[in-house]
Amino acid sequence: MSRLKFFALAVTLVGAFAFALASCGGDDDNGSSNSGGGGGGGGGGGSIALLLPESKTARYESQDRPNFERKVKELCSDCPIIYSNADQDAAKQQQQAEAAITKGAKVLVLDPVDAASAGAIVNRAKQSKIPVVSYDRLITDADIDYYISFDNEKVGKLQGDSLVKKLKDDGAKGSIVMINGAPTDNNAKLFKQGAHSVIDSSGFKVAKEYDTPDWSPDKAQQEMEQAITAIGKGGFVGVYAANDGTAGGAIAAMKGNGIDPTKVPTTGQDAELAAIQRILVDEQYMTVYKAIKAEAEAAGQLAVDLAQGKTPSGADAKIDNGTKQVPSILLTPVAVTKDNINDTIVKDKFWSVSEICTGKYAAGCKSAGIQ
Repeated sequence: MSRLKFFALAVTLVGAFAFALASCGGDDDNGSSNSGGGGGGGGGGGSIALLLPESKTARYESQDRPNFERKVKELCSDCPIIYSNADQDAAKQQQQAEAAITKGAKVLVLDPVDAASAGAIVNRAKQSKIPVVSYDRLITDADIDYYISFDNEKVGKLQGDSLVKKLKDDGAKGSIVMINGAPTDNNAKLFKQGAHSVIDSSGFKVAKEYDTPDWSPDKAQQEMEQAITAIGKGGFVGVYAANDGTAGGAIAAMKGNGIDPTKVPTTGQDAELAAIQRILVDEQYMTVYKAIKAEAEAAGQLAVDLAQGKTPSGADAKIDNGTKQVPSILLTPVAVTKDNINDTIVKDKFWSVSEICTGKYAAGCKSAGIQ
């Protein structure tokens, strides 16, 4: 074969190989294929990896993922999305991140299982000059590029304020049980810190306090049962639960021990559908509504800008993660009780009336003016 023919053949093979790489999309670890294309947005981007921590908290699969993917497709029709959910396994998440890098991800949007150990993922990404967006949970002691979340200490303060005010309005006196989030989650530390800043000076004593591994509702139920055994059915007047999943576990424990949860105000967070329905029938007092759609969409915008080599705008806040002052976008959380479900959750179309007002909850919707 002549040199000229060999060169022409080599060029053809390289071109075909490059096209195959650009066109392929592998399956993620949960059986969902990568998604890209089909949107109305512009092109000129690269693959974007979205790495979420778990699925026990309903928001990740029902809100974060679809809203993020929709925004990316809108902005960049040829930015494939490499999606993985770690199922609360830090080692699995590290493997998923490595796989995403191997697949050619140009940006990692990472919501860490473990805020500290996720630093290894950031270091690996930096070796390949891949920017990392810390999503929802702050990755500590690592050279992340951007952070997007809510004012998480304020979330805890909203929960604490709501619980203390309700108890005082009811004329209650006594102790509180605190069911905090996962000790590996930096956000959980901030929620707890914010809540304590209110509760510790409120006159209500914390009788029992737990950190809940993996944010597991089942483990929260066990913790609440332990508290009831230790301090008695009448040994507490309120429950601080860090999110709606742990609230559901605490409420199940109360019911299982013959305690009426409508008499014991319980906090929550994330505005999960089940929590909104519990609030309508007074089994849960409040939740914290975080505009997750806005958070996911802002993360999508950040990721596309980075994938296209642009400097993102809007990251005007600075958060110290132990390594640097990280450019950050911080959204505002809102306390939600029965009185403002209509003006927040329904108005923002976070959950529809038809989704909320099913079966036994229809009467609660009617009394709350939700139609």
